[in-house]
Amino acid sequence: MEKCKDQNDCAICSRRSAMFNMLTDVELQMIAENRVYVRFNAGEVIQKQGAFMSHVISVNSGLVKVYLEREGQNNTILRIVKPSNFIGGPGIYYDQMHHYTVSAMKESSVCFIDLLVFKNILNQNKAFAVAFMKDFSEKVISVYNRLMSLTKKQLAGRMAYTLLYLFEEVFEKSENSITFSRQDLADLSEISVDSARKILRDFQKEGLIKITNNDLELVNPEAIRMIWLKG
Repeated sequence: MEKCKDQNDCAICSRRSAMFNMLTDVELQMIAENRVYVRFNAGEVIQKQGAFMSHVISVNSGLVKVYLEREGQNNTILRIVKPSNFIGGPGIYYDQMHHYTVSAMKESSVCFIDLLVFKNILNQNKAFAVAFMKDFSEKVISVYNRLMSLTKKQLAGRMAYTLLYLFEEVFEKSENSITFSRQDLADLSEISVDSARKILRDFQKEGLIKITNNDLELVNPEAIRMIWLKG
């Protein structure tokens, strides 16, 4: 854990959220002076479900997952977060508790922004507050829609939906191949890891995907889409 050495970093950071453009120089300075920059290795927990909420997270680099921990059951991954995105939560204005866990999927860096300072800025900058709430609402609706779609699908349809979500929504067709563990793919699909392995093997045999270790390439996205649509 380390303090940012340059207090003006927030004003020039290339990986900050576009919402920072709505802040004044004074507000950017407030954030710069009340944040902590932290690097995490793959697998490390960034925030823990049930812990007291003292900061809002801005993802700077890497890739992180947001998930619900369920006792005696597999985790449920709610969404995958890329750089230049905030991670807040309902606890900001409700009970100041973290309602889900966040961990690094690969080496990642984040800024922890003091919650009280962040809320003060939301209270005094209406445009920033509206943008933040709009972004949060869109993310919540996206999670609801994805989980609802999964409940209507058979196992192969769930995995097909997960692959389309990763390639088209998370990476926005910018990656030819992605690296994900079988467990993460299972948790995203709401199926067991054994089922995930079997379905992926079947997809590969049918020439729909190509798997090399944990690297996964979508060879026939239209066929994957048909599996998802048919359920």
